Amino acid sequence: MERSRLVFSGSGGQGVITAAIILAKAAVIFEKKNAIQSQSYGAAARGGATRSDIILSDSEIFFPKVIQPNILVSLTQESYNKFSSIIRPGGLLLVDSRYVDIQKKVDGKHITLPMYETVMEKIGKPIVFNICVLGALIGITELVKKQSILSVLEDTIPKDFMEMNKTSLDLGFEMGKENRY
Repeated sequence: MERSRLVFSGSGGQGVITAAIILAKAAVIFEKKNAIQSQSYGAAARGGATRSDIILSDSEIFFPKVIQPNILVSLTQESYNKFSSIIRPGGLLLVDSRYVDIQKKVDGKHITLPMYETVMEKIGKPIVFNICVLGALIGITELVKKQSILSVLEDTIPKDFMEMNKTSLDLGFEMGKENRY
């Protein structure tokens, strides 16, 4: 990996920012890469628009903002409408089939997965939707190893919730592997 510029977008309460933080931590702590992560919230914490920029690199990072991501994860129609035009030509656009209907032609690879529906069907709790999305992303891109994400989760969340998060990560990872980029 030379440098990956990512934007995670969605609405407050979906865990977009948390997923971005977990990815950045996994890259830095367990894969010895450089990473930055920044975030912005809409007017309301829950339901308002959220965006998180992540840069992962093998070399130093001098500018912390993502202008033209090569990977865009969009979890709401609003965020898709707002950010799909900034994706770098040839980039990757990952969306959830429940929340986003791809309407614009973007010069990139579109991957639409039933992540939310899968989480609800197999786990029954939407709280781990973001971890499924993260699993799908790393399954598609191999930005970091799945074990690195698991290690961050083990250090971050209570033990009682670990099995549910691991299952969600595995579900996403398997969906992502089928669409490897």
